[in-house]
Amino acid sequence: MATADLTVLSLGRAEVSASEYIAEIQRRLAAQDRVGYRMHAMGTSLEGTAADILAVVGELHAVPFELGVPRVYTVLKLDERRDRPEQTLADKVGAVEERL
Repeated sequence: MATADLTVLSLGRAEVSASEYIAEIQRRLAAQDRVGYRMHAMGTSLEGTAADILAVVGELHAVPFELGVPRVYTVLKLDERRDRPEQTLADKVGAVEERL
């Protein structure tokens, strides 16, 4: 299992708010079943195989272009632990919370 943090930035849009683009990305995530996801204030956390995450990110990167934005900047942090292939996003957060 791999985990990732994704931020897709729509550059060159007319309005300051990005919520329209974020909402469409969340709709696309809801329509697929390859990766788990959880939106947070600064992006979206993903979990699944590295291959599935990379495929889904490629699709999500294209969403703002489909909505007419001239430039898209995508930031992806990908973490894959092969020594703990069952580790989930909840496991990672829980490990820190136990220490608090």
